[in-house]
Amino acid sequence: MAKRHNENPGAPSQRQLRVAEEVRHALAAIFERGDFRDPDLANARITVTEVRASPDLRHMTAFISGLGRDVPPEQFAALKRAHAFLRGQVVKNIRLKFAPDLHFQPDSALDYAMKIDLLMRQPKVAQDLVGEKGDKDE
Repeated sequence: MAKRHNENPGAPSQRQLRVAEEVRHALAAIFERGDFRDPDLANARITVTEVRASPDLRHMTAFISGLGRDVPPEQFAALKRAHAFLRGQVVKNIRLKFAPDLHFQPDSALDYAMKIDLLMRQPKVAQDLVGEKGDKDE
């Protein structure tokens, strides 16, 4: 099979992106309903911020956050216990050749963005930014 010249090696394919987004929507709907028997997940407020698919679509990594706060370790343990249930629910909502293995990771992007925002608001940094804008206008 010939490789296309315009492909970026290592970048996800359109199919990976589309399927991952469908899985994200399916997981978000499951968490919104909250149909869990596990008490650690029963009242959990979990947001699925992103899902990344492996090239063969057999593994999906879901990045989750707890609506502005970290997801407690006991909820991560509960997600591992609920793996089979979640996998079954995803398969019911999305037609795939294989049921993907689901892996969960905390999403630290919001924390990182908040940290950068705090740094940018410091008086010394803000002063430097205003100085740069003034220099460019001249």
